[in-house]
Amino acid sequence: MAIVAMGAYMIRKTLIAPATLLAFAAPVCAQVASVQNAVAVVPTAPMEQPSVWTLPANTELTVTPNSEVSSKSMREGDVFTISTVYDVMMNGYIVIPKGTRGQGKIAWRTGKGAFGKSAKMDLALQWIELGGKRVTIEGKHRQEGSGNTAATLGTVVAVGVFAGFVTGKSAIVPNGMQLKAFTAEPIQFQAQGLQPAPVTAAVVQGGTSASQGTSPLLTPISSSDHAQ
Repeated sequence: MAIVAMGAYMIRKTLIAPATLLAFAAPVCAQVASVQNAVAVVPTAPMEQPSVWTLPANTELTVTPNSEVSSKSMREGDVFTISTVYDVMMNGYIVIPKGTRGQGKIAWRTGKGAFGKSAKMDLALQWIELGGKRVTIEGKHRQEGSGNTAATLGTVVAVGVFAGFVTGKSAIVPNGMQLKAFTAEPIQFQAQGLQPAPVTAAVVQGGTSASQGTSPLLTPISSSDHAQ
């Protein structure tokens, strides 16, 4: 009888042990599954765009005088107004709008002279105005009047000293002539205030995504203003 009782006890113990393990394992598996489900439903946060963008120095601009600049009526040191011809864009947004105004200066000038000598002048592009602030730009352009040296030499042969009264042409840069300039310093913009750039806008070649616009944060000078 003792042997039978001992055998029955061992059988019960063998059956109870796996059941006990299963009883403990079930809650653990349920917790693991719950954690996995929780992780699976957590949404991935979208990457945020930086709030401030920096347009690098040496970004190309195209500008034009707002009115004719002529060596006939202007002297060295005189200033004139300019406007950007194209939008300047960065990451698909306008940072410098078309029509943004600025200033240039006549850095050097010679008048037209006798014997068909035409005038020459150097224009220096100085700044544009963005959001009420002047941003320095750099750019130079030399313009010469269209002379007629061959005709003047023929006149010298024909009439001698009177050829000295034949003068050359004035140097003229008309409104609409496109001049190249570059930003002289980095420019920072608040990204949330910029407008998307039009699809047809031209793109500047370079490492940073900038191209050649109207943003509520960038207020061009009104057309009634004049360079100082």
